[in-house]
Amino acid sequence: MTTFEALGLEEKLMKAITELDFVIPTPIQEKAIPVLLSGTKDLIGLAQTGTGKTAAFGLPLLQLVDESKKHPQALIVCPTRELCLQIVKDIEHFKKYKKAMNVVAVYGGASIGMQIRDIKRGVQIVVATPGRLIDLIERKAINLGEIQYVVLDEADEMLNMGFQDDIEFILQNTPKKESTWLFSATMPPEIRKVSRKYMKEPVEVTVGQMNTGNVNIDHQYFVVSSQHRYEALKRLIDFNPGIYGIIFTRTKIDAQQIAEKLTREGYDIDALHGDLTQQQRDSVMGQFRERTLQLLIATDVAARGIDVKDITHVINYELPDDIEVYTHRSGRTGRAGKTGICMSIVHSREVGRIKQIERIVKSQFHKFEIPSGKDVCRKQFFAFMDKIISADVSNEEYETYVPMLQEKFADMSKEEILKRVAAMEFDRFLKYYENAEDLNIRERSRSTFDKFSKEGGRDGRGDRRRERMVPEHGGGERKPFRDTQGRDFKGGGGYTKLFVNLGTKDGFYKASFLQFILDMSELRKEVLGKIDMRELNSWVEVESKAATQMIRAIDGKKFKGRSIRMNDANSR
Repeated sequence: MTTFEALGLEEKLMKAITELDFVIPTPIQEKAIPVLLSGTKDLIGLAQTGTGKTAAFGLPLLQLVDESKKHPQALIVCPTRELCLQIVKDIEHFKKYKKAMNVVAVYGGASIGMQIRDIKRGVQIVVATPGRLIDLIERKAINLGEIQYVVLDEADEMLNMGFQDDIEFILQNTPKKESTWLFSATMPPEIRKVSRKYMKEPVEVTVGQMNTGNVNIDHQYFVVSSQHRYEALKRLIDFNPGIYGIIFTRTKIDAQQIAEKLTREGYDIDALHGDLTQQQRDSVMGQFRERTLQLLIATDVAARGIDVKDITHVINYELPDDIEVYTHRSGRTGRAGKTGICMSIVHSREVGRIKQIERIVKSQFHKFEIPSGKDVCRKQFFAFMDKIISADVSNEEYETYVPMLQEKFADMSKEEILKRVAAMEFDRFLKYYENAEDLNIRERSRSTFDKFSKEGGRDGRGDRRRERMVPEHGGGERKPFRDTQGRDFKGGGGYTKLFVNLGTKDGFYKASFLQFILDMSELRKEVLGKIDMRELNSWVEVESKAATQMIRAIDGKKFKGRSIRMNDANSR
């Protein structure tokens, strides 16, 4: 069994991490630290979040950097403010006995003047988000000319957020770097491209298989109809009384609306989305870390870089479009060797996608039924009994009240007292769930299904939703889109095809682009048809009645300083 001492760490670092109870390195630490201590080798480290990557690069940096020189020698770039602050906090612990070593956090949403002053006082390690770092470079407030070591942490997240150009700009401005260390949970083609361009024969260290799920996570899914999705969410929360988790939605509108509804119904929950100021975001995250909030509901973009310990559950209110996003969502739980549960609420049409995710992340998914109302009440009742049994009554003050309690309840039996206690706690649950319906989708018999299909659904009109459009490939002139029965589709029949001058070159992938246009237009995903993304522009099929609202919301707005153009693709 390998220990940290065997990895070649110096005495001061060993003393600090021993006090932190670090004894046995995690797999990524065991594989990466000996390579990085050489100081001359580029490295790609592939491991899920929560596997100890900060120590894997932080400890070697502290050993390699010369604390007698008061200029930036190491640069750590990460996607979000939260992760930036977490890395600095961890490194502060590791450098406890290296008093002359200084580390500074550089991120947006805080005073740039204060950050400039911190840098000018003398710093060896800079931890930064891409946008604020580039701002400092352009102001000539930071000199990266003497940087020897560059770390890209959560590289796949940074590329998903559209930071590829920023990362390349930063790498171009560190001409004297001796080595580049890239850490990522997944390995999309964009990261391969960056590594080939800026890294020299990198050592590749992989813990587990790429894109695979954490083995400590139990993946569960629940099949319900679309109109029961919110009720199913409530039931899953109520069925897990000790839940401390994150609920993921696709849009900020969903996040805000669900948070408001659950708050009105008495749940300790708040939302995290792009409309919050940095101060509001910090407040929400502070309450969640302190467990004042039991639940956090967030969009994927807003949750980037969140690193909170002991999360028991992740709930996918809806499945993400991108499988890499599922990996990042589920990776918020089951961290540092602990177990966790990732639940997904799906429609029957999405069960095939569950099987697809299962194959790619190489983790078995378990189908469960939404608990009945009686199951919820029973679970809550047992949890309440456990709470009573484990209550701390060691305070001697309680003894003074016992005679008064005995006198007050002298005419009541023990059973009646217990009933009254239970009634106070469970009256709301019992009333709410006494006539609760079954939310699970039951499989119809074949004959029933055939009858349903022939009649065209419940109202006899059939499903008016257009079937998924697939492009017909081949040489020569581009063919029109055809549906699954081979009919031409030209944007009519209830859908309008819109053109927009944003594409993959702007840092979008399909899931992030979908969320971007829905957030901008405040529409729901149900109005969308096919999205066809290219490098420089995209085509979006949207229900005709919603097309005008989407154009008005997006056309003429700015994205990274460039004006967005959106219009009907069939118009002149």
